[in-house]
Amino acid sequence: MTADPNSRSSRRSLDLGPRARSIVRFAARIINPPILLIAGRRWMPILGVLHHRGRRSGRMYATPLGMRPLGNTFIMPRTFGKDAAWYLNVKAAGWGVVTYKGRDYTLIDPQVVDYATAAPAFPRYELFQFRLVGINEYLRLREAPSD
Repeated sequence: MTADPNSRSSRRSLDLGPRARSIVRFAARIINPPILLIAGRRWMPILGVLHHRGRRSGRMYATPLGMRPLGNTFIMPRTFGKDAAWYLNVKAAGWGVVTYKGRDYTLIDPQVVDYATAAPAFPRYELFQFRLVGINEYLRLREAPSD
């Protein structure tokens, strides 16, 4: 099930203004490098690394994100709303590579999904935390065929 832009949960989703986004970008430049040292490791099931191509620069980026596998898909909370660079890059390219628990997965077909669709992928305590900070939408990507 994809998120309906007119649904109540979509209207309440996290939406940051320009000032908040600049603060988040500044914080990410400081916080992301040490987090990248542990994200995606075999012993770290909470954080993975999303590798994505910049839609304007063409440069490859590595973004540590909370994520969980669900069947042949990965679900990621849409942190920082619909204007997050990682989300816009993956949406524009239609693909990304995730490093999760020490293994790389090429993922395609990005779709925004709602809480009910994403819930089976996450433990309840994480879902509760997402709700507390206003995250109601998630990105689902499915594994690309092996060939």
